[in-house]
Order: sequence, then C-alpha cells, then structure tokens
Amino acid sequence: MGSRWFHMTAADLGRDIERGRINPVELAEGFLERIADHPLSTRIYARTTEARARAEAMAAASRARSGFRKGPLDGVPVSWKDLFDTAGTATEAGSALLQGRVPARDAEVVETATLSGLVCLGKTHMSELAFSGLGLNPVTATPPCLNDERAVPGGSSSGAATSVAYGLAPAALGSDTGGSVRIPAAWNDLVGLKTTAGRLPLRGVVPLCESFDTAGPLAHSVEDCALLLAAMEGRRPPVLSGATLAGARLAVLETVALDDLREGPALGFQDACARLARAGARIERLAFPPLSEAMGLTTILFTAEAWGIWRDRIEAAPEKMFPRILERFRVGAAFSAADHVAAWRRLRQIRREWAEAAAGFDAVLVPTAPILPPDARRLMTDQDYYVTENLLALRNTRIGNLMGLCALTLPTSQPSCGLSLMAPPGEEDRLLRLGAAGELALRCTGLDPAAPRHPGRGSPAAPSPPAMARRQTPSAARDGQKSHNPNDQPLGMDGKFWTAASGAAIVTQTGADQIPGQRQIWRFLSGFRTCRIMRFRACGNFSMRTPPAASPSP
Repeated sequence: MGSRWFHMTAADLGRDIERGRINPVELAEGFLERIADHPLSTRIYARTTEARARAEAMAAASRARSGFRKGPLDGVPVSWKDLFDTAGTATEAGSALLQGRVPARDAEVVETATLSGLVCLGKTHMSELAFSGLGLNPVTATPPCLNDERAVPGGSSSGAATSVAYGLAPAALGSDTGGSVRIPAAWNDLVGLKTTAGRLPLRGVVPLCESFDTAGPLAHSVEDCALLLAAMEGRRPPVLSGATLAGARLAVLETVALDDLREGPALGFQDACARLARAGARIERLAFPPLSEAMGLTTILFTAEAWGIWRDRIEAAPEKMFPRILERFRVGAAFSAADHVAAWRRLRQIRREWAEAAAGFDAVLVPTAPILPPDARRLMTDQDYYVTENLLALRNTRIGNLMGLCALTLPTSQPSCGLSLMAPPGEEDRLLRLGAAGELALRCTGLDPAAPRHPGRGSPAAPSPPAMARRQTPSAARDGQKSHNPNDQPLGMDGKFWTAASGAAIVTQTGADQIPGQRQIWRFLSGFRTCRIMRFRACGNFSMRTPPAASPSP
C-alpha cells in the first residue's frame, strides 16, 4: 500500500489495476484509512460508506483477476456529493430539513456508475440544498479551501472538490445548477465538467432548480473527467489522444465576464489565453450584449423555481435553515407564474441568438470566477459581503447554465483561478478533447512548490522559480506544500503583454508597470481590439493587420 496512490489521477489508478499493480481492495482500504486519520475529513465527508466500499472493491478485484473489468475506472474509489441518493445511507443535501432521510434506492447515475465499477467511499458535505456558490454551511460543515484554509472552498459541491484536493478521493461526483461543479473545482485547482442539462438522468438527485440542475465530475485531469462521464452514462469514453489546439478558434467573451475582475483571476486568465494562443489556437473577441439581459433574468428563473420546489418543506421548519440561504429561497415568492413563463420565453430567444453569435467558435473562454475564495469568518458576520461575493462567485459560471451550454474549467498559473471553456449543448466529447489539448498547453506555469500560495495572507513572498517550471503536482498540494510563487509573471504573446495606442499595436514588456485586475486584462486583450488576428501558429508567431489610423478602436 503506497502513499503515492493518494496523489495519482483516477485514470492512472485504473491503469495500474489493469496491469495488476494495484489491488482494488487495498486501494479502497487505503483511502478509507486516510479519511479516518485526516484531521479535516469531518469537514469534507458527511459520512463514509465503508461496508459498501469494501464490497464493491472486492467485486472489482475479482473482475480484475479474471480479466473481465467493466471499464477503465473499474475498482477506482470516488466520493459522491450528498444529494445523490445512496441506498441505505443518509442523503441530506447539507440541510437539517432532510436530516435522517435514507433512500431505499441509489440515484440512477449512482447505479450506472456502480455498474461501471466505481467504488463509493462516501458522501461529501455541500452548501445547504445546493443554493450557494461559496460552500459556506454552518448547519452541517464548511470544508476548507486547499489554498487558504480560512477561506471557503466554493460550492455547492464543496466537499466533492476538497475530497479530491486533499487526497481523500481520486475523483468526485457533484452537481452544477449555476456553477456548483466549476467554482469549487477552480478554487481548489482541479478540473470540473458541467454537463448539458438533460444529458445525465437526475432521478434520485435532490433537486434545487430542475430546469438547470446537472451532474458532473471533479478530478485532477481532463482525462479523469472524460472517464467519469462515460462511467456515469455507461458508455465508452471519448478518445482524447492526439487532441490539439492547432486551428482551434476560441472566443474571449468580453460581455459581463470580464467586469469587476480581480487581480489573481485576471492574471491567470491572461496567462492561460496566451498559452493557448502559443499552442496554436486562434483567439478572438466576442461581444454579446443580450447576455446582460439574460443575467437580469436569473432571479426569476432560478429562485422562483427553487421556491416552488422547496416552499412547503422550508415553511414547515424555517428555523432549521441557515438564514442567508432561507432569504435566498424566499425571494422566489415575489414572482408570479406569468413572470416565470415570460422570463423563460425571453431566455430561449437569447439562447438562439447566442447560438448564432458563437457558431463560428470551437469554445468561448471566460475566467471561471472573477474573485478569489472569500474569507469564511467574514461571510458569517457581514451580510453585504456575503451577498456580493456569492453573486460574483456565480456570475461567470452562470453564463453557461443560462445559455444551456456544457463547460469545462481548467487550473491556471494562479492558485484558485480557473479558465472555463464553454461549448454548445451536447458537445461534451468535443469539449473534452479541446480541454485535453488546453490542459497540456497550461501545464507549465512557473509554480514554486516551496513558496506561499497567497502572499498577503500571513506569509512572506518567496523568490521567483526558474522559468517554465512544471505546475505544482496534486501530491505537493495535498501534502501541505500549498504554495505559489507570487512573483510569477503571466506570459503574454511570446512573454509580452499586448496593448494599443494611437490605433496601432505596441508591445509592452512584463514587469513593474503591470496594471492589476480588470485594467490588466483589458490591457492584454486590447491587442485583439486594435489588430485583426489572422493566424496563430503552434510556435506562437502570428500575422496581424493594423487598422488605418483614421479608424478608432471599437
């Protein structure tokens, strides 16, 4: 039994089971022991399922010995968010309203994943009834954030993300209604996949807003997410080998998604876009003004439906709820059925307009979240701070839910800052191939495993590491080396930032003149504003056309 198991991807564990190097029973026992011994495990797992895990692992070991494994993840342990029904084990969705709720049958996706050979380690903590993007839950537990244990981990799949980030599960299954897979994945430096609404069956999944609810994986790699989605569907996984960014056409969404962008997310997004371009992607800019109107419909669309689902249960015992969550639900009472129908009619029209506007792109890029994980203690004491940070946390991810898309978040060079790729509904396989190529392009990020990950939060800055150092591995993070080089400068095109002056493209070297936050990202992207980018090659060179001097920047 080796500690290296806790730092391996789910795919690598599956390959070692196939080769006979790992016994699924020993693997499950290793993770169960680690969960039992870990000082933070009670803040991550609501409950473990030891008997089930051992039985499923024994069956997987028998299949491995006989050469009849059910799939590439047969025998690999996973955690499940505590809103997926598990037969004979409490499923309470992070709420005292559901305390003692023990389903008699697995959720349909749990059944399918079990038939694919996944081993259930247990149920993970979550935001109450999945109605927050922060992961703060004083009713049950608030898991820690990998990069700052004083901060919230993101939600609502908070325990799902941290079970993987802290090495208490190789992978996790969560849900996403407005960002609940992607936010905690990004804030804990993981990969997270939001599936298209309706792709995975939700029978036996505690609902929040059934029109937008989806299920999806959180893991260390794009490959893991692809394999987990296939296991949840009971099908063959997509082929990711040979994936490339050469010729890919990507759009940076400039409407809404770049507003109020704070420094860390801006730096991570800028660096990620530059790396994708150098890997061969053609990056352009996309303005979509109707998105602002769609964002204004979110309260009607999400809250009214959530209130309709939960009103009777909530009003029977409102004192059992976290007041911040109770208030969010009750907002839905203000809307009529006519309001809700009209909002949906308008949203469907905006979705059609989005499909036309984004039709020429392989994916649309946004920062996964415009903010870093907020301080948990302040969220409990400052209501205005809670409301502001929760809305900002969910803002960019909600774009994918509103437009009915599938979306994938990847870690960037900045801790707790993700890059999201959004693709048309039902295009998960194509998105995963694009994500696999993007993951490779983002891999070298200059992280220093000996430096503090969040300068300014009680730790002094560390010197810069050698250029192009390999990204910090999951094992380093989970063994306490949760660190980041604060002096690592984001790379622009060929190590430079792009900006514009007097209608011409100019190059500014990185260094002390960098502008933080939103101004920083606009400065970077302004090159795309003043130059028509004709082509990117894999080497990072490109040709450009400078507009005439008389033509102002749009």
